[in-house]
Amino acid sequence: MNIEKLLALLTLKKVTNLGDSSIKKLIREVGDAQAVLAEKTNNLLKIDGIGKMKIKDLHNPEYRKMAENELQFVQENNINCLVYDQQGYPEKLKHCIDGPVVLFSSGNIDLEHKKILSIVGTRKVTRYGVRFCEELIETLAPIDPVIISGFAYGVDITAQRAAVKHNLQTIGCLAHGLNQIYPKAHKRYVAQIEENGGFFTDFWSTDTFDRKNFLGRNRIIAGLSEATIVIESADKGGSLVTADIANSYNRDVFAVPGRAHDPLSKGCNMLIKTQRAHMLTSAADLMYMLNWKLDENKQPAVQKKLFVELDEQEKKIYDFLTDNGKELLDVIALQCQIPTFKTASVLLNMELKGVVKPLPGKLFEAV
Repeated sequence: MNIEKLLALLTLKKVTNLGDSSIKKLIREVGDAQAVLAEKTNNLLKIDGIGKMKIKDLHNPEYRKMAENELQFVQENNINCLVYDQQGYPEKLKHCIDGPVVLFSSGNIDLEHKKILSIVGTRKVTRYGVRFCEELIETLAPIDPVIISGFAYGVDITAQRAAVKHNLQTIGCLAHGLNQIYPKAHKRYVAQIEENGGFFTDFWSTDTFDRKNFLGRNRIIAGLSEATIVIESADKGGSLVTADIANSYNRDVFAVPGRAHDPLSKGCNMLIKTQRAHMLTSAADLMYMLNWKLDENKQPAVQKKLFVELDEQEKKIYDFLTDNGKELLDVIALQCQIPTFKTASVLLNMELKGVVKPLPGKLFEAV
C-alpha cells in the first residue's frame, strides 16, 4: 500500500472516539483515508452516524506524528501492516463490521484456502481440559487446520503448543503491541510459533498492556475463524465474550460440556443450554457440523488395526466391515445394532483414525 495512504489510515486510527466501523464508513463515503483528512468538517457531518464528537479531533497534528512514529517502528521490526480492503488481509475478518482497519502481523502466516479454528477457554484449565484440547487437535491434524488463540495461560497456550507439536499453523492474537509479549513466561514459544504461524494485533507499540484491551483482542480471535471452540469456562469470563462475538458474526460456536456442578464447566454448559453453542464431545461433532471432509492425500497411513485404539462400538463396526466388505451406512447401523445417527458419528471418528474409508453412495469399507 502507498505509504502516504497508510499514514493517513494510521492517523485516523488515532482520532479519539473514531472506531474502526466509523473509519470504514467515512472512507466508503469519501474515497480513502487521505480524502477523509482533507474533507471539510461540514461535509463529513452530513454522513449518517458521524457526529461532532467523533471527528472533533480529526485534524490534530499530533496524530500524524504518532502515525509516523508507529510506521517507523513497523518498518524497523519487519512487521506487516494488513489493510482491511487490501489483498493479504484475512478474508473472514473482512466481513466483520468492527474488524481492524489495520492489522499488524509477524511471523509466517498464510490463511488462504485454510480451515481456521479459534480455541479459547479458562486460564485455570484442568487436566480434563488439557487432555481434551490436545486430543482434539491431534485428531484434527490430518485436515491441517489453522489454530487461533489468545496466547494466554491455560487453554490458549495448550492449544497453540499442541498445534506446534503437530506441525499445524497457529496464530496468537495479542492484547498489546508487537514490541512486547504477555505473559512473559510465554516468550519461549514465540520463535516456534512464528516459524509456522505468527501473531496478530491491532494495538500499537505505544499501547500499554491493559485488561480492557481483551475485548478488542477477542473480536479478532472470533472474526478470523470459521468456528470458535470453548474448552472450559466459568460462568463469567473472556471466553464467553469471545463466543458471543462469534455468534454476532454468524460464526459457529462449540462448547465442551462438563459436570453440572464443576465451576469451570458452568460457562460451557450455559452456552449449550441456551443454544448459543453446539455441544462438542469429539472431532467428529466438529467435522459433521462444519461439513469438513478428510483429504485422502493427507490422511496418515495406518499400519494395522492392532496399532489403533478402538472403543467397543468402533471395534464392532470394524469387524463387521472386515467380514462383509463395503456396506451402506444404514446396513451397518442395523447389523451392528447402533442407531444410525450414532453410527454416522462413530464412522467419522474411525475415518479420522484411518481405519475406515468412505465411498460414494454412503458406503464404507475397512482399511
